[in-house]
Amino acid sequence: MTFSIVAIDPSTGDLGVAVASKFLAVGSVVPWARAGVGAIATQALANVAYGPDGLAAVADGSSASAALERLTGADAGAPERQAGIVDADGGAATFTGEGCLPWAGGRTGPGWAIQGNILAGRSVIDAMAADFAASSGSLPGRLIAALQEGDRAGGDRRGRQSAALLVVRARGGYGERDDRWIDLRVDDHPDPVPELARLLGVWRVLMERPDPSELLAIEPELATELRWRLERVGWPAGPDDALRARIRAALDDVPRVGTPRDAGPDWDAGWDAALVGWVGQANLEARTAAPGWIDPAVVAALREATPD
Repeated sequence: MTFSIVAIDPSTGDLGVAVASKFLAVGSVVPWARAGVGAIATQALANVAYGPDGLAAVADGSSASAALERLTGADAGAPERQAGIVDADGGAATFTGEGCLPWAGGRTGPGWAIQGNILAGRSVIDAMAADFAASSGSLPGRLIAALQEGDRAGGDRRGRQSAALLVVRARGGYGERDDRWIDLRVDDHPDPVPELARLLGVWRVLMERPDPSELLAIEPELATELRWRLERVGWPAGPDDALRARIRAALDDVPRVGTPRDAGPDWDAGWDAALVGWVGQANLEARTAAPGWIDPAVVAALREATPD
């Protein structure tokens, strides 16, 4: 009743799972991952213990294939199970019990495993594998693209209902305090895979940390524009009122991107503080740049909030 892909990005170590199904809230059952350890999809007549138990086995030194053999070998219900595992070394394994409803099966490749059951046909898995093997870029986008290809190839033959994306990265979570980098779910929707792709786009705007090389230096002309726009949205430089003070205090522990620079007299500490406050109010705090810099996405959002 589900099709999924588990994979690792060997260049970053990111690990993730993307899944879709004619099943309510599939993201609450199928995807499991731990940074530096592995990623697991457990589905069909899912045994959710495969998630934590499989990750524990891999963390203890088992390869993906050995962990999957251990899980299925100890499970009397294994004929009705399906699972895929990728470990942090790029090892991959997939399992489809003989009791899974057709079409059911899976494929593995370097650093990825794809599996599905009650599918429109083998073409679903083949389409996903071809897309992922040929793709490049960040892991989240590649996982979603593969899921979209499976969906276009027919996906779950019973229909569509939910989809999910889980990607882990060491200290990649909110405020760099856990490894849950991306955790997006579409729990009940007539077309969940495109909706999941849309949510990833929203996540990228709000939550993706910018590359320091992409930041804009706040030069005099830009400083003038930013001051004008911040005043229009109610964030001028100056003493904080109670709300502003609370917002800015809440952002004190948010890491700022880049190395501070002196932006000159047109952009002092008061205006930097005003910008940080507005960025937090706009839920863009992951894009907070070091003093003297600004993320282009923040400039775009501020311009959208203050049309000329």
